[in-house]
Amino acid sequence: MTITVVGSVIMDIVFLTDHYPQHGDTVFGKEVSYSPGGKGANQATACAKLGAATTFIGCVGNDAFGHTLLHKLQSNQVNIESMKAVADSGTGTALVTIDSSAENTILVVKGANDCLTMEDIDRCEHIISNSRILLVQMEIRSEVIKQAMMAARRHGVTIILDPAPTDGIDISALPYADIIVPNQQEARFLTQIEVHNIPTALEAAIYLHQHYGIAKSIIKLGGQGSLVYQDGAYEHIQAIAVQAVDTVGAGDSYAGALAYALAEGRTLLAAAKFASIVSALKVTRHGAQDGIPSMEEVVNFCSARNLTID
Repeated sequence: MTITVVGSVIMDIVFLTDHYPQHGDTVFGKEVSYSPGGKGANQATACAKLGAATTFIGCVGNDAFGHTLLHKLQSNQVNIESMKAVADSGTGTALVTIDSSAENTILVVKGANDCLTMEDIDRCEHIISNSRILLVQMEIRSEVIKQAMMAARRHGVTIILDPAPTDGIDISALPYADIIVPNQQEARFLTQIEVHNIPTALEAAIYLHQHYGIAKSIIKLGGQGSLVYQDGAYEHIQAIAVQAVDTVGAGDSYAGALAYALAEGRTLLAAAKFASIVSALKVTRHGAQDGIPSMEEVVNFCSARNLTID
């Protein structure tokens, strides 16, 4: 199975704290670390760690962070031959703060991520065309994402869109998606529906189908699980109860695991159940990429909890 991911690569500077400072406050943190991140890189890492042949298309600066991030991707078996490095912009960086509840706030400076161009996508069209899945997010320039989606559409490649972060959402890209996987905040942004339970999640999924032609969607509901919608039919997947320590990258683990399972030939429902397991395991571990589990770790997690992988 082959998956191509187009998206961002970012160095996360992660602060652990008991509570967030208010405006004008100074609080003492507990720990600081540098952790490879970026939604695109996280999702590519998830696909590759689970065992999929994965190519990542993105851009870093020609600097220490960029070199570190490329090395990390390569060590996780992600194909980086289509990565671009530029000298006139620094590698993307994020300030991540995680409090005692494991929730996070993130401030991103995209840097070199904005240097990936439509021409770069054109040069990589042969890679996209030979993939089973194209996985994209919205943390890089929207015209670049749309160019990749249009290339995939020309070649009959299944397109998964993770419409995140909300700040980067471009509505005009939605009609090119085959499957969309918003969380509650993103679903509200896309549909103007306050998504807080199963009925409102279904309402949002129907809206995405009727207004954007996306017949398959997964609305993620945090502790309430997720709603899988296909052509008018739907099913609720319960959340897996775990003790979370770090939610950074949980959604990316979900998207990567979903892409992996679909590339394997599983149904959307089975793929969503698998993605729920992977993301549940991820939040019990620190690090956007370091915390992403391998397939062996997922199997062991399922065995310990008497979970089945369809």
